[in-house]
Amino acid sequence: DDSSRLNGGMKKAEEGSYHGLFPARQLWRPNLEYPLWDPNWDGRRPPPILQGDDDGIAESRQRERYIRKNGVTRHIILIRHGQYDETHKEDSKRLLTPLGRRQAELTGRRLGEMIRGAGEEFGPCRVRVVRVSNLARAKETAGIIYENMGLEDLEGGDAVVLADPDPLLNEGRPCHHIPGGPARPSVVERTDEQHPRIEEAFRKYFYRADAPKPEESESEVEKDDATEASEDDKSKPKHEFEIIVCHANVIRYFFCRALQLPPEAWLRLCTFNCSLTYLTVRPTGTVSCRML
Repeated sequence: DDSSRLNGGMKKAEEGSYHGLFPARQLWRPNLEYPLWDPNWDGRRPPPILQGDDDGIAESRQRERYIRKNGVTRHIILIRHGQYDETHKEDSKRLLTPLGRRQAELTGRRLGEMIRGAGEEFGPCRVRVVRVSNLARAKETAGIIYENMGLEDLEGGDAVVLADPDPLLNEGRPCHHIPGGPARPSVVERTDEQHPRIEEAFRKYFYRADAPKPEESESEVEKDDATEASEDDKSKPKHEFEIIVCHANVIRYFFCRALQLPPEAWLRLCTFNCSLTYLTVRPTGTVSCRML
């Protein structure tokens, strides 16, 4: 059921202005007032156990514990494109500068090190896919990153796919920003046009993994970590990594939305060319930032 996550957002029917800054209908409204955390932000939280007695509470806690222990954590690494030539208006000519290509090359090497792992104790990062927007500077950046990740020796389930460009990830104005002055009519129009697309991109790529289906008895769930590990468990990855090469405004909006911070704070953040913004979505639905 996706209804819970759809309650939050901009309310098109709302009239008037927000403190004289922009139309009140363009203010992001969370499901729960800040700073409360919406546990069903992605609409993928398992339905509640309806028993209202102690047994129901205990069963809910056990299920949460099982998901936390056996579920998959999703790691999303957002990368801004490299430095590019801004003197042209045509997207096809807004290509990377020599510095931008060097930035992408070094970022690819760093990601390759992450994929292969820093050592046996750390283990490899299981990157499934490199995604990219449909703008020239991002596609060029993603291609250089992919070429420099050193993936030639990865095969089968370990292979990393360079996905087709996704226009939903294109740069744009995700929402208004505070602090800021009164929005001009053209800015209001751009927000109406571009916010739905960028919000759709967020909902497409940010979500918790499917909850694992219990396959063990209660006594097995509560075994000590050292005794319950098996070769079968080791073959099931508990972490999935995804790389998204896109744009500064999009990344800053995703950051605020993922952490359930007011999206209107996006311009208070700064991302550099080819910088990594690293977010984790745990199987229970909590989200944290490991790198900005």
